[in-house]
Amino acid sequence: MLAARSSVFSPEDVTVLRDALDRWCLEKRIDIKSAEAQFAATAAIGLFQSGYNTSEKLLEALREHKGL
Repeated sequence: MLAARSSVFSPEDVTVLRDALDRWCLEKRIDIKSAEAQFAATAAIGLFQSGYNTSEKLLEALREHKGL
């Protein structure tokens, strides 16, 4: 799921992404296995690669993302 692009993610990167996505899904009351969560995961990867590289920064960016 997290290797949607040709980038390599460290275990720490995956933890940051998963933590932010888990918290976002909890706030939105969305099942982590849903299509909406998968879309959010794709957005999270892009945001992470754009410099939102902590769980807090990434979660805030997900909250403000227009498409989510």
